[in-house]
Amino acid sequence: MTNPQMDYAAMAAQWRAERETTLKATRAELIAQLRALGINEVTAEYEGYGDSGNVEDVNVQPAEVQLSEALVTAVGDFAWSLAYHHHPGFENNEGGYGTLTWDIAADSITLDHADRYVECSHSYDEGL
Repeated sequence: MTNPQMDYAAMAAQWRAERETTLKATRAELIAQLRALGINEVTAEYEGYGDSGNVEDVNVQPAEVQLSEALVTAVGDFAWSLAYHHHPGFENNEGGYGTLTWDIAADSITLDHADRYVECSHSYDEGL
């Protein structure tokens, strides 16, 4: 009989590897397009809670360069996917948020992420 936990662990590792491959390919495609436009830096702010979320804003430097709507969407999707890859499920319940900053010249990404949570301190005293 197969151990379901071992199967799940193997599946999760496979999914992670597949996501990494997809992210690397998408990153290579995007950086070529962004460099061709003279972009130095990309910032994308994302937010998730209540089982959903999205990228709130995508900005580039120099600011006078205008990205096509398709490229803004592609960069936003990449930012969301990268954040989700490093913080899976962050959009659930109270959620999380963050900023992805991508130095295009160095091809270096910084992910500044925060998870929200509810903390409770409860006590019950009877018959004191």
